[in-house]
Amino acid sequence: MQHDYAGKAAIVTGAASGLGRATALALARAGAGVLAVDLSAEGLAAMTAAAGTDAMLGITTDLSRLEECRTVVDRAVAAFGRIDLLCNVAGIARMDHVADVTVDQFRRMIDINLAAPFFLSQAALPHLVESGGAIVNVASSAGFQGQAYMAPYCASKAGLIALTKAMAMEFIHAPVRINAIAPAGMNTPMAAPGYMMPPEGFSLDLLGRYSGIREKAEPEAVADFILYVGSGKGAFFHGACLSMDQGQTAG
Repeated sequence: MQHDYAGKAAIVTGAASGLGRATALALARAGAGVLAVDLSAEGLAAMTAAAGTDAMLGITTDLSRLEECRTVVDRAVAAFGRIDLLCNVAGIARMDHVADVTVDQFRRMIDINLAAPFFLSQAALPHLVESGGAIVNVASSAGFQGQAYMAPYCASKAGLIALTKAMAMEFIHAPVRINAIAPAGMNTPMAAPGYMMPPEGFSLDLLGRYSGIREKAEPEAVADFILYVGSGKGAFFHGACLSMDQGQTAG
């Protein structure tokens, strides 16, 4: 699908790889100025080089340091003079038995997957209201269904869906749109063999309940939908969480 983001400015988190990388590159190709945010300096350098445009800027930061969220937004405004789209893509996942989850593991999951999108949105919303812009949060099918060995991840993504709806209601009369998309499996590094291992003693039957029947989505296809929802073409989406899970949560 063709998108026109000429003269627009976007922030994309998790931009060094996977869906974040695909989204940042798609926005750059559509003419947007993009502030790409990630923990990996090496990955950001490769991604910004691939973009081949001076309008793609990278900032390396750990979004679990929540005070950095306002810094990210300030950097985008300083660079582009405006913000039209905030794409909260960054996320982490791991599999553990409930009994084995540590306090630090739980807190980091919530900080990256839920708290950072909130504080980035909090800082960006005045600018997005001014520009008539949009927020697109990347939730997950795990926000709609319980998945064994992923309790903190499911909680963080369900929270992100509720956060999206709550912010949308608070800003129902403002010229800004706030939505989420909920993919299932994608062909990204997070889904690569060895990235996220089931815990010792896991049940294959339990994993099979949410492994999906259809093939995994390509991140470029999901990124294309993010650009659609974030643009004027998606003008009637507000407070929605749109499933892109190949039917995984349908029944």
